[in-house]
Amino acid sequence: MSQSMVHPGLNVKRSLLDAVLAGLIALIVFGPIVGIVLNGYSFNFEPRRLAWIIAAVMAGRLLLSLFLQTAPGRKLLTRFDGGNDGVYVRPIGAKTSLRWIIPLMAVIALLFPFVATKYLLTVAILGLIYVLLGLGLNIVVGLAGLLDLGYVAFYAIGAYGLALGYQYLGLGFWAMLPLGALMAALAGALLGFPVLRMHGDYLAIVTLGFGEIIRLVLNNWMSLTGGPNGVSVPAPTIFGLEFGRRAKDGGVPIHEFLGIAYNPNLKFIFIYAVLFLVVLLVLYIKHRLTRMPIGRAWEALREDEIACRSLGLNHVLVKLSAFMMGASTAGLAGVFFATYQGFVNPTSFTFFESALILAIVVLGGMGSTIGVVLAAFVLTVAPELLRSFAEYRVLLFGVLMVAMMIWRPRGLVRISRSSFAPRKGVEP
Repeated sequence: MSQSMVHPGLNVKRSLLDAVLAGLIALIVFGPIVGIVLNGYSFNFEPRRLAWIIAAVMAGRLLLSLFLQTAPGRKLLTRFDGGNDGVYVRPIGAKTSLRWIIPLMAVIALLFPFVATKYLLTVAILGLIYVLLGLGLNIVVGLAGLLDLGYVAFYAIGAYGLALGYQYLGLGFWAMLPLGALMAALAGALLGFPVLRMHGDYLAIVTLGFGEIIRLVLNNWMSLTGGPNGVSVPAPTIFGLEFGRRAKDGGVPIHEFLGIAYNPNLKFIFIYAVLFLVVLLVLYIKHRLTRMPIGRAWEALREDEIACRSLGLNHVLVKLSAFMMGASTAGLAGVFFATYQGFVNPTSFTFFESALILAIVVLGGMGSTIGVVLAAFVLTVAPELLRSFAEYRVLLFGVLMVAMMIWRPRGLVRISRSSFAPRKGVEP
């Protein structure tokens, strides 16, 4: 039977070759991990489990290759084409699906804490914290084009600011919420002003070093930060009302004040509600900034710094504004993280956190706000769903990132811009 008789237009030989190559890659990747099992002092070879995985990979690659050669597959491929500039220009008068998606998601988010368990609430809080971190780094990397590998340092400044502010100055959650953002922004200014004249790899190396310096200081300054033992963080209050079963220092628990039964989830509902409002505020500010001259200047510098400097833009101050804005957002996230955890120590602020936040920006789409929100929840919820495969989580994370670079190099959601038409009688 000839190849053309199987299905016109399908190159079965090429698909089979793709499947064989995928099987070889699966053998190289999964062979040492799945095929060889340590049993005491000896290694046992498990060919059956490895064979099933390789067979599944080959079958999946074969079916995918055949599908992509069909008309629906070719149409789907055009949507994943990364050859353009990644910006989608909407036709004049076109309405986006966000008109009803955003209100629907807002209603779900408002109802969620009243029906969710404590576990789901903590996952949602962690997801919103990473949304804040992703939005902040998206300003620095996605809009201004500054590769910051030490972003976790500003996150740590906000978290430790709350812990140490309470321990030494008696400052609580509400006082440290703006102060944490201000402290992180100030640290961003102190770091950014001398180093933002650097470009590319040099800037990345300096910011990476800054992140490690902050972590080492927190780990070794025992008298101030407690070193590896960390620092406890006070529970939040609202108008002096506490969320515990019994209030400390003669205060009043909030459930007694409201005359309701004690609910251990009240603290997490409160954190979720305040965090949700702060995320909405940051989303609005970022939305407005990207449409203001400063936002256009960030994007212009990202695309061509030399052209911007020739037009008279002060590139250092424009970059510094992006750096400080991103740092302040990380400081806010740090305050919420410390409140949520009730305890902070340096192990929460390693380079892996910076890499994870950068992955959120890349996965969501450079400069895309909606994409970053989606990616933050994907990379937060997915590890929780994969707890039974804990030893493979990092591997699956790597596979996801490689797949994204192949199929969606511009991220989950492309940046969209509204088109406009000149007024009547005006030359375009």
